Amino acid sequence: MTRAMKFGVVVAALAVLTGCGDSEPVVKGGQPEMRRLTQEQYSNIVADLFGDHIVVGGQFDPLPRTDGLMAIGAPMARVTPAGFERFYELGRSIAAQVIAPDNRHDVIPCRPAVATTPDDACAAKFFSQVGRLLYRRALTEQERGTAVKAAHDAAVSASDFYEGIAEGLAGLMTTPQFLFVIDETEPDPTRTGQIRLTGTAKASRLSFLIWNTTPDEMLLAAAEKGELHTKKGLEKQVDRLLASQRVEIGARAFFADFLNFEKFEILEKDPVIYPSFSIRVAEDAREQMLKTIYDHLYVRGQDYRDLFTTGKTFISPNLGRIYRVPVDRPDGGWMPYEFGPDENYSGLLTQVGFLALHAHPGRSSPTLRGRALREVLLCQKVPDPPGNVDQTLFLDPNSPVKTARDRLTAHATNATCAGCHKLTDPIGLGLERFDGVGEFRTTENGAPIDIAGDLDGVPYGDAKELGRVMRNNPSTTSCIVNRVTSYALGRALTRDDEPLAAYLEKSFAVQKYNLPKLLRVIATGDALYTVTKPKEGTS
Repeated sequence: MTRAMKFGVVVAALAVLTGCGDSEPVVKGGQPEMRRLTQEQYSNIVADLFGDHIVVGGQFDPLPRTDGLMAIGAPMARVTPAGFERFYELGRSIAAQVIAPDNRHDVIPCRPAVATTPDDACAAKFFSQVGRLLYRRALTEQERGTAVKAAHDAAVSASDFYEGIAEGLAGLMTTPQFLFVIDETEPDPTRTGQIRLTGTAKASRLSFLIWNTTPDEMLLAAAEKGELHTKKGLEKQVDRLLASQRVEIGARAFFADFLNFEKFEILEKDPVIYPSFSIRVAEDAREQMLKTIYDHLYVRGQDYRDLFTTGKTFISPNLGRIYRVPVDRPDGGWMPYEFGPDENYSGLLTQVGFLALHAHPGRSSPTLRGRALREVLLCQKVPDPPGNVDQTLFLDPNSPVKTARDRLTAHATNATCAGCHKLTDPIGLGLERFDGVGEFRTTENGAPIDIAGDLDGVPYGDAKELGRVMRNNPSTTSCIVNRVTSYALGRALTRDDEPLAAYLEKSFAVQKYNLPKLLRVIATGDALYTVTKPKEGTS
């Protein structure tokens, strides 16, 4: 049985498994929003429509990370006039590749009567087809007419039908209707005076949540027929999307956002101190975490909490040197590996990706690691440090204090620093036997490293025990539920959403902390698609 077949069997049983228990509470919903595409979403759409060989160049402005997620910051992203110019040039680059002789006949559904003159009928057919997927709804007559006219005029000027198609396509790809996912609404026939998302807007929410890309033809067709406004029709599409291998793309997108993986783009290490570290190691460290997560949660359908204790992972030759594991792969690729009970690594907290990402360029950092554990994995806010912190003990190579634990004692006894360091250091110190890139060690500057500590009063003796304590901490599961729900809704949860969060946490527990099942509950529920009518005077 293939991976896709196994996952399909799991999804087929979800309707029964998630149909038990209390009903979903009613939520007010947020106001309709416009969310700018991420660079990954943009690239996914281009690959879906035109082929994954199309090169998407350039760098997007980053989305603001808000309440723990960039997905929540997307509605606040704006595109400046200069930004629109960059998007237009990017659109022209993509369009030029689309109309290249080797590509055009695979994408354009017709051929012009004469290739050196405009063909408005053929252009209209192309723009209707591709525009529907770009805009995530059918083009209006005016929108299609604008694209056809742009293509006609450019074809006349260049004496080339395909150059006209490129001009029209670049125009479509520079509009807000493409660059932003828009919550289009209509009057709600079931609630007098209220609004609801249109069927195609629901399709967009669903597709970006599960696949991180534009709705496909089947989902758009279901939306246009009104099927997503029915429980049966919605469940059918959710199960289809979850059963697809493309669910891996969506899963990776969520965890990259949840775990702050944009920081990998600026991750640096001192090559003198850490000669085993490189850009390729950083890339592989990120990939290892995503491979481990997807395999654990989606391929094998395991308990989310066990991500903090599992020894099962994947290792590349680059990472093998840090883990001190021989990787016998002539092709230089990945191999599955399971750390044994006598080895020092176990769970996400001891993976190179987490350890290197939350450390300084030239040394480890119990404070950064403890803060990441609190803020990212437990959803607990740690106050920022004051600007006048004395770093002398950390930066002075001649300091008589040898270990991080001893150095942090100075902060723990300083009233200004003590509050925050009590939140971060007792857990960050549990990972101190891993240096700034994740290599295992037992001493620092010749002194033995003491890693015993506690997490919220629960003691641990080493990093493996810290992983077990994390596994059993109630905040671990409430945090992932909060983040998945906020990611799906595109907004932070409010006090009004507390009944929904409690309902989803209970459902997650009943389903033995199976994340795809939680995702199905969210995707088939009403909360994901509920919007509230904007107040008078707001836009």
